[in-house]
Amino acid sequence: MRMTNKIMQNNSLYNINNNKILQDKLSTMMSTEKKITRPSDDPVIAIRALRLRTNVTELTQFYEKNAPDAESWLDVTGKSLTTVTEVLTDMITQANKGANKDYGPEDLEIVIEQLESLKNEFYSTGNVDYAGRYIFTGYRTDTTMSFTEEIEEQPDGYPSYEITEQNTIKDFDIVNFTDIGNLDGLNKSNYTDANYSSVVEQDIHNADIHRMRLSYDRLAGTKDLDTDLTIEVDGNVMQAKTVPLSENPYLKVMNGEEDIVFIPETGEVLFSDDAYAQLEDDVRAAGGTDTEIRFTYTKNEWKDGDLRPEHYFACTATTLNDDNTEKKINYNQEYLLNQGKRQTIEYDVGYNQKIQVNTTADEVFSHNLDRDIDDLKLALQDLKEMDSIRKDMDVLLDEFEEGTADYNDVKKKYDAADKAYSYLREKIHKMFEGTITKVQGYLDDTNVAITDNGTRSQRLSLISNRLMDQRTTFRTLQSENEDADIAEVAVQLTSTELTYNAALMATGKIMQTSLMNYI
Repeated sequence: MRMTNKIMQNNSLYNINNNKILQDKLSTMMSTEKKITRPSDDPVIAIRALRLRTNVTELTQFYEKNAPDAESWLDVTGKSLTTVTEVLTDMITQANKGANKDYGPEDLEIVIEQLESLKNEFYSTGNVDYAGRYIFTGYRTDTTMSFTEEIEEQPDGYPSYEITEQNTIKDFDIVNFTDIGNLDGLNKSNYTDANYSSVVEQDIHNADIHRMRLSYDRLAGTKDLDTDLTIEVDGNVMQAKTVPLSENPYLKVMNGEEDIVFIPETGEVLFSDDAYAQLEDDVRAAGGTDTEIRFTYTKNEWKDGDLRPEHYFACTATTLNDDNTEKKINYNQEYLLNQGKRQTIEYDVGYNQKIQVNTTADEVFSHNLDRDIDDLKLALQDLKEMDSIRKDMDVLLDEFEEGTADYNDVKKKYDAADKAYSYLREKIHKMFEGTITKVQGYLDDTNVAITDNGTRSQRLSLISNRLMDQRTTFRTLQSENEDADIAEVAVQLTSTELTYNAALMATGKIMQTSLMNYI
């Protein structure tokens, strides 16, 4: 084969160009510090790089975003629950003071004011939010746990809720009632009125009444049956008569005038002994003490601090649209089918790993605390009224000579008032003792929630540490797969440059001589 100068020239240019391409490749590796710049450079490295980058990206998302967000949520929840424990502990201290029998009505009033203030702080803590999301309201993170001032924006009677509470026979309690006879309204100015002429100590009676205390007071109520309250046991509906406080519903049940009474002002359902015994029989026949007893009622009067029923019960809310048309929303209807589940919020914090970050309102914030304080306030009101009557009669006794007809008349009224006062004082004393036990129960529930929250935080900490290790491992693998060995590349680049320069020099010398030089 004849080798011409042109062939030699083309071959030299081709080889020099390849050398330059290699030099460019090494130079690119040197500047990018990567083994490849496009998949075609090395498909195996490219495929492995895609997988490793995906793993590193996911781990970074878990470690730098999801885990810290979950940790912050748990931290806010933990601090809120700690505040709740402090409030409940202070309430126990105040209840202990109230249980002191040496305290008079004025002292008890101060104690109950303190309890009321602590109660408000207890429920306001439930409205704590994290990054604009309320932490105790399950999936409804845009809704506060309790009503706030916004409730005033709705017209009177709205929003209206038809609420179904699902209770059992174990949720009933006993309310103590004192029949004060004709003492109501007695004072030192009217003690001679004919209404009070027959007041005697024997007219004062005391009894215990079976009660279901609903979660709310100030309920909608009329005197029509079947419209204000529905009581259902295993599909059977019981009748309850609506009796306002002004008609003394407790006395009606105590005297056997009514079997089941619904008091809309206080949200209480009173059962006579016979009615309660019948209810027990119905429950026993339906399956035992765990048989569900449903109480359905309407509430359309709300105040700042009332717990929103959609976080606790199956209910239907009715609000007004801007055009004054009614808008109805059903909440938690699955509760009525025994399919209700807690609305837990979970974060993805690892491969196939989720962690619950929220504590729901029903785990900590019970309606019962509010209702316990309401009971104490009503009991104190009765005690103060009777104390006022007793003091008025005591003043009158000092004005009359002992043994006179006037003295004896006032003495009978004083003895009756003193007996009623003793009953009422003993009642509120037992209520304070019961409050200590109840608040301790709420505190126990809160401590359980704190423990659960702390356990999740500890688990999240372990997961975060593992994520950090995994990310480090995958980054190391990614570096080994993609990153170029700079020292080796530098040597190769230097060698290529020398080869390139040598090739240029050799080619230049050879190309200076051609066949024409010998002709």
